[in-house]
Amino acid sequence: MTRIDGQPILTAAQMRAAEGEAIAAGATVEGLMARAGQAVAEQVRRLAAGAEVLIVCGPGNNGGDGYVAAAALRQKGHAVRVAALAEPNTAAAMAARNGWLGSVETMPETAAAPVMVDALFGIGLNRPLSEDVCHGVSRLIRAARLTIAVDVPSGVSTDDGADFGDLPPVSLTLALGAVKPAHVLQPSAARCGDVRLLGIGIQAESAVRVASVPKLQAPHAGAHKYSRGLVAVIAGRMPGAAALAASAAGHGGAGYVRLLGSATDRLPHAIVRQRFSADALADPRIGAVLVGPGLGRDEVANDRLEAALTCGRALVIDGDALHMLGEEPARVPTILTPHAGEFAHLFGDLGGSKIERTQGAARRSNAVVVFKGADTVIAAPDGRAAVHFRAPSWLATAGTGDVLAGIIAAQLAVGADMFTAAVNGVWLHAESARLAGSSFIADDLVAHVPAALGACL
Repeated sequence: MTRIDGQPILTAAQMRAAEGEAIAAGATVEGLMARAGQAVAEQVRRLAAGAEVLIVCGPGNNGGDGYVAAAALRQKGHAVRVAALAEPNTAAAMAARNGWLGSVETMPETAAAPVMVDALFGIGLNRPLSEDVCHGVSRLIRAARLTIAVDVPSGVSTDDGADFGDLPPVSLTLALGAVKPAHVLQPSAARCGDVRLLGIGIQAESAVRVASVPKLQAPHAGAHKYSRGLVAVIAGRMPGAAALAASAAGHGGAGYVRLLGSATDRLPHAIVRQRFSADALADPRIGAVLVGPGLGRDEVANDRLEAALTCGRALVIDGDALHMLGEEPARVPTILTPHAGEFAHLFGDLGGSKIERTQGAARRSNAVVVFKGADTVIAAPDGRAAVHFRAPSWLATAGTGDVLAGIIAAQLAVGADMFTAAVNGVWLHAESARLAGSSFIADDLVAHVPAALGACL
């Protein structure tokens, strides 16, 4: 059982293809089911601490995993009961059912137990659960002190994170063979509890991964303020937003930050303030230009955005600037950081999961796209993507997006490639929020960025 950070994310179709490759190499469906069920049983036995276990099984192969787990637990002398929603309807599940020598109770009337294992539906579910099933599963989850889902919790859509049933979250989800989109996309991720990966002998490969802790390096012995990265932040009608972004860039690793065009005095003295001009963006030492936070949407804002777009420097584009962008693909290395409303304005309804929509937006714009939210997806034009799903909900407050843009700009100026800078920035932003605790404001968040960065060295 391993953490899922950095692990590949496979859709249902990709998972079936990986299973098919394993079978072509000599494995069998029954053999893969045996590995899965025994791995589940080992974790359930360890976590149950001797308490009675109830495993609820569906008719498909997910239910087959449950029957195997039940038989393995009984063989170890553990108290275990099985309840079924219906008879098995696949050959492998039938064989697993025959390997369980105990009685099978009827779902959803079965009595609750201290530990409940949900093996009802696997990655193939694509429709809402019936009211009777929802009620029965909900009752068993609420009555248990520990609930464990096999692969995915009942009632969630594997590929897009949709929630088909109004069910309580489980304590733990054991992902079989690979992480699935349902484990990291909302709202289904909230139903999964903690997620851990169980290896079952399948080779999982994907361009999409779970975001992980960045691997950063301290400045080398000969570093100076310019070699560490110069960030230029363009201010506008709401200078406080640009000030937040500039402060975040300074705390996020940049050696030098210039705030262009701001009249605000609420800044650390280390942030250099200058009048805005197109010439100010011509400094070849600039590693990243950030435009958008508090920019406004008037003629002055449009002129400043145009200066940024034509300055030839790597860009981070956020906030108001996203509303003024045209549809022309990026001509210089660019990172776009839209929230849901800005994403819809820029790209319309692309269809598919949030991962697929972000990948499509990255290809269309020729930019790295950071689609923000409770689940943040980062995608590059070449198809790579990362999903960060552990950000504290306290980030839902004004100004935190400006802080994120500043951190990403700093990571870009320091020398990370576009995709890595965006992924690193999202992780540092979320970790800063975790360190800040509850009910912070964006100004408080900036102060915790150095500690988050230090944790990556």
